[in-house]
Formats: sequence, structure tokens, C-alpha cells
Amino acid sequence: MVADLARADVILIGEQHDDPNTHRLELAVLEGLARRNVSVTLSLEMFERDVQRSVDTYMAGSAAEDEFLKNSRPWPRYATDYRPLVEFARARRWPVVAANVPRRIAADVAKAGKPAVESLNAADRSLAAADLECPHDAYFDRFAEQMGGHQASAGSSADTTTERYYWAQCIKDETMAESIADAFTKFAGRPGVVVHVTGAFHSEYGEGTGERVRRRLAGRRVGTVSMMPVENLDAITPQSPDLRRADYLVYTVK
Repeated sequence: MVADLARADVILIGEQHDDPNTHRLELAVLEGLARRNVSVTLSLEMFERDVQRSVDTYMAGSAAEDEFLKNSRPWPRYATDYRPLVEFARARRWPVVAANVPRRIAADVAKAGKPAVESLNAADRSLAAADLECPHDAYFDRFAEQMGGHQASAGSSADTTTERYYWAQCIKDETMAESIADAFTKFAGRPGVVVHVTGAFHSEYGEGTGERVRRRLAGRRVGTVSMMPVENLDAITPQSPDLRRADYLVYTVK
């Protein structure tokens, strides 16, 4: 798998955030690429664009780790889940990209939908993708199905609530995709690959962030991996639609 992915331009690794074995395997992918002398740019959903300066300062060795963590709003399980990835990249002087839109912006969009995007000031607008598309397509259908159990907020219908939340999803996908494309243009021409770690919903079935990366990097190869925690490896019988989730399905034991 890694030998094949080493020939890609972008690799999207879709994870289940709370699965420890998934994070160990993500590190194994980076290790495998390093053994093949592939130059990697590590892109992470888990850091937001407005902390890129803090990330860069730490990666350059100009800030202590405690200062970096104080300024970069890491996810609660950063120490166990993502620190190994960042430290592996740091040791090899690989760039790390804070790819996501700031959560406060996504939260505002979830509350108000598209109008929240249109009302962003210039500084905040620059922290989200310049090109934003949010069509009602197969990705929307999958998102709406997942949202089926969500209770509509007071004074709004379930459809309206789904629409607002979908705009928040789109602004995340578009921003991460723009960050990946920009990183590819800036760094990966060495040659190298951008490895983006994200929640699996964002990358599966060629949709979400994946579709938006392909739109920006037409003709480039975008490889996909989905980490899939299961209770029993011996009971795995991959069938459609699972086989369409990604180029590679990697099963881990919960």
C-alpha cells in the first residue's frame, strides 16, 4: 500500500478520531514513506489556519513545545493521537500545515448558514477557502442521512438545520482542500506528497475534501485510505459499498 501511495501527489487518510490503533497506523504510513525517501508535507484537520504561525515556529525549532501547545489549540487527545505524527515530521524537517477553518467560524456558519460566510470580515474571510461550493449532491445526501437524528433548533425545521450544518461542513472541506492544494504547490514539487489526516467522513467515497482537492489539482493523483476499526478482524467480509470508501481500507482492532 505505501509503495503505491508513495507515487501519489496527495494522500488523504480518513480516520475514526477515537481509535488508538488508527493513530499508530497513521504514523506507520509516514514511516513507510520516509523509508522510501519521499518528501512529505503533513496536513492536519486538527489544527486551524490561524495557528499556522505557531506551528511553523515550533517546526523550525524556535519555540518550546509548551509554548506551541499554548498557542495552537490542539485537540484534547493531541499527546497520544497526533503528537507522534507532528514530532516525526519535525525530526525530518517536513512542513506541517494547519489546514482547517477556525472552529469559531465553522460554529457561526452552523448557526446561520451561508449568510454567516457572507458577513465575515476581511481577516476572517481569509481564514476560509476563497472558492466555496456547497451543492446538493451525493455528499449532501450522505450528510443529511447522518444528520437524521439531529433535533432541529427552536424555530427551524430539520431541513433548515441540516442546510446550516452542511454549510459548516462545506466550509471545512473547501478550506482543507485549499490548504492541501496550496501546500502541494508550495512544497510538494520537490517532488513529494501531501499527506492529509482527517475524519473519514470528509474523505470517503471520493467526496467532501477529496472531491474539492481534485477540483483544485486536476490531473494529480489523490490516493485515499480509510481506517476502519472493527471488533473482530476474522469476521471481515468487505463488500459494496465499503469497497468504494477509499483506495485502501485498513482494518484495526478496536
